[in-house]
Amino acid sequence: MGTQLDLPRRLADPADPADRFALARHHVRVRFTALYGGLFLLSGAALLAIAGIVASGATRVTRVVPGQPAAHQQPTPEQAQAHISQLEAQLSQADAAQSHQLLLGSAVAIGVMAAVSVVLGWVVAGRVLRPLRTITAATRRISADNLHERLAVSGPRDEVKDLADTIDELLERLEGAFAAQRRFVANASHELRTPLATMRASLDVAVAKPEPAPPQTIALADRLRTELDQVDRLLEGLLVLARTQHGILPDHTTLSLTRLVSAVLSARTVDIAAKDLTVHEVGEYDAVWVRGSQPLLSRVVGNLIDNAIGHNHEGGWIRIATGADSTTAQLVVETGGQVLDQQQVARLAQPFRRLGADRTRTVGGSGLGLSIVAAITAAHGGTLDLHARAEGGLRVRISLPLAAHTAGTGVPA
Repeated sequence: MGTQLDLPRRLADPADPADRFALARHHVRVRFTALYGGLFLLSGAALLAIAGIVASGATRVTRVVPGQPAAHQQPTPEQAQAHISQLEAQLSQADAAQSHQLLLGSAVAIGVMAAVSVVLGWVVAGRVLRPLRTITAATRRISADNLHERLAVSGPRDEVKDLADTIDELLERLEGAFAAQRRFVANASHELRTPLATMRASLDVAVAKPEPAPPQTIALADRLRTELDQVDRLLEGLLVLARTQHGILPDHTTLSLTRLVSAVLSARTVDIAAKDLTVHEVGEYDAVWVRGSQPLLSRVVGNLIDNAIGHNHEGGWIRIATGADSTTAQLVVETGGQVLDQQQVARLAQPFRRLGADRTRTVGGSGLGLSIVAAITAAHGGTLDLHARAEGGLRVRISLPLAAHTAGTGVPA
């Protein structure tokens, strides 16, 4: 189907919040099991003790003297004393056997009750925690992209129902706050376009007057145009980010990710040559097909390559690889450079996040490039992974759902 990429797999991190929660959840169930099992076991032991006390108190031993001589035959005192000693020994043996049998039966009963108590405690703890597990799983599925979803837990009005309703109210407030923020960004970016256009037109009119303008005025006008262009790019980025986060996507089409990369690289030949960069492109032409908005996916590839060019050094290199597995298309852009901090790199997908003032001054970017990439990728059902290379530089990987293919042809349907 495509080129299999030797991409790094993220190892399970025991410090991951989901893993910690799963571990804590099992600890809670174990504690509940110990609590319920201990209560069952203590109750059973108490019942056995009470039953033993009652049984021992109700036991009566009838002293019957077998073979008692007739009334007219009176035994001697020595014979009577020997007979009494013999009866006492027999009674002691009977009591010892009865106590041993009672002790053995109690031990077996306690063992069985202990096993049953553990099983019952585990089952009861699971039933008690089941609503909380349901709430946790539903809450974990809800993110900034689907805040409209609710838990909607049904059942009696108890503590669990109150907790679920509280979480639903929190999600409703978060949804409203996110929507208001995105509307504000979109409206503000749109409204600022008009004064920017007016300012640019005023500059052009002032410079284009018949009488020659002073050199200082020409230089100031050029500098203002550069700043206005930068503000215009910033507003355009904010508009794209806001619309993408609102789910406003142009018409979807099936396109080749490899061909898209080649087109973007061709459009940036001058910038690549200006820094004397070496580009290594890996992937089969037209081998990786995805479905999505062509303008937005072009923006994703363009931002990644612009980021690789702008944050590179003179005579550096860029490696671009496209590939696919059975369900996912992948694009990897790698660059060399200085060793970066992984914690700072992981935050680059947030708006206006940069690695440092030096990098910002050399590039002149707005800090929205990778956040736009993350938003567009998420809107297409994909993921963005940022990784600081141990040798220095940055590796950016996006994964997108692979387009459906006709059976046995390898051509998109």
